[in-house]
Amino acid sequence: MQVHLKVNGKDTTVDAPPHTLLVQVLREHLKLTGTHVGCDTAQCGACTVMKDGRAIKSCNVLAAQVDGSDITTIEGVAAADGTMHPMQAAFKDCHGLQCGFCTPGMVISAIDLCTHHPKASESEVRAQLEGNLCRCTGYQNIVRAVQQGAAAMAAA
Repeated sequence: MQVHLKVNGKDTTVDAPPHTLLVQVLREHLKLTGTHVGCDTAQCGACTVMKDGRAIKSCNVLAAQVDGSDITTIEGVAAADGTMHPMQAAFKDCHGLQCGFCTPGMVISAIDLCTHHPKASESEVRAQLEGNLCRCTGYQNIVRAVQQGAAAMAAA
């Protein structure tokens, strides 16, 4: 079947079997490998992308379900000139990453969180990122990065 999407601002059509997951379309068909596959059960958040401006877990959604949607992956959050999104810069500045496996999904989730709750407290950030697992950082620097990123997004 054909699935029509706008991915990172570009219209695209993918021919994929009906049972194809969105994460498979992104990684295998479009070669956008920043979206990671971690658990295949929507528990870890490594596959998080934006669908029409809201964070979703792409390992749990069929491509056919998002036909006609606007999808943003981690490859699409930086400016066209390569300038990092304020949330990406905050993760870098606050050392909110170690191995980097969870980082793309964490950044996408953080952007969604800060877009809808720009003044989230530390406990609210922790609660909202509950669906994104990190095995390396202990979350302290991630929470700081999200709050710094929120401030930078608000100032932009």
